[in-house]
Amino acid sequence: MESHAVLGGEVRVYRRENSRKWQCSTRLNGRNWRVSSGETSLAMAKEFAEDWYFRMKAKEKGGSLKHEKTFADAAKKYLAEYDVVTGGTRNRTYVAGNERRLRLYLIPFFGSLGLSDVTTSQVQEYRVMRHQTALPGKPPAKNTIHQEIVVLRQVLKTAIRHGWLTHLPDLSMPYRHAEKISHRAWFSASEYKQLYMATRNRAEKHRGGRFGWHAEQLHDYVLFMANTGLRPDEANRLQYRDVEIVLDEETDETILLIQVRGKRGVGYCKSTANAVYPFERLLKRNLPKPDDLVFPGSHVIMFNNILDEESLKFDREGNRRTAYSLRHTYICLRLMEGADIYQIAKNCRTSVEMIEKYYASHIATSISAAAINVKRKAKSKREIVEHARRNAHRS
Repeated sequence: MESHAVLGGEVRVYRRENSRKWQCSTRLNGRNWRVSSGETSLAMAKEFAEDWYFRMKAKEKGGSLKHEKTFADAAKKYLAEYDVVTGGTRNRTYVAGNERRLRLYLIPFFGSLGLSDVTTSQVQEYRVMRHQTALPGKPPAKNTIHQEIVVLRQVLKTAIRHGWLTHLPDLSMPYRHAEKISHRAWFSASEYKQLYMATRNRAEKHRGGRFGWHAEQLHDYVLFMANTGLRPDEANRLQYRDVEIVLDEETDETILLIQVRGKRGVGYCKSTANAVYPFERLLKRNLPKPDDLVFPGSHVIMFNNILDEESLKFDREGNRRTAYSLRHTYICLRLMEGADIYQIAKNCRTSVEMIEKYYASHIATSISAAAINVKRKAKSKREIVEHARRNAHRS
């Protein structure tokens, strides 16, 4: 870290590794104070440091320079009380992810700052730093930065609740424009058939061989996911005791009643009839105990290989297909068949707004031609004359 003394060592101007902007630090009133100069020029940063030091000295003399909690203090408090505040309902993977984002990125950058120094400019500087310190050609994804800013906001809200901070700074992205709604990648009916035929052929090819069990599991996984609408993480946690084969009285069909444990807690899902036979094959093949996982292994490599072989890895918009696309396929196919959007949302443990935004907007069958192609009967010349005569008589 490059460092320079200013005013005989009363202030230090330093620059962190991989950062273009200079920081200032001094010790007053028994503690260290730091601030970003916002300057990339050393000469300008020294001028800022001198002005900042004298303003801080004036505050110290007037008694208005007070100790305040740092961002690291607020982060520690946030981690200590998060489970209590949320009632332990949040998924452990999500909580661990927040802890990791704080430990690796947020605390190293904001930790020593007083809470009042976590300003809009500092947040923007953090975004720039994350891109500058990334590996060449591998900048952090937009969603990655978004998740880190969400954790930053939660920590600052914790500080507000405890009276350590008066208001929340503007954390929105500057220069932001209206984004195009990206539709979720899914398989059309013909593409879905192509996919499960490919997994079926792969299972037949490897039957009795080294990869036979994995190929058969993958085939049943594809059919199961596309006929239940489960999220991949929900399927990974699914145990055999969570699935029950039942007769649905309304449709008079045999379906699966699934108790789903996911990011939104415990919910229920009713499958289509096409999910029953794959599940029965899983029971026969694995002879499981009630608490065994339905899908204990990872199918990512084999699944991606099949997508590549069948030229199904990307849709026509260039969106990458993954196991999540099977859930999207379930939703889109149900909508195309005329299912009620509210019931789909309940069965998939999501909201109607999410389905309308990411699924229904690009499905042709969701638009009613009868409601659009309305034709009004044109009035004849005699009706027009008669109408004008009646109006003249009334006046």
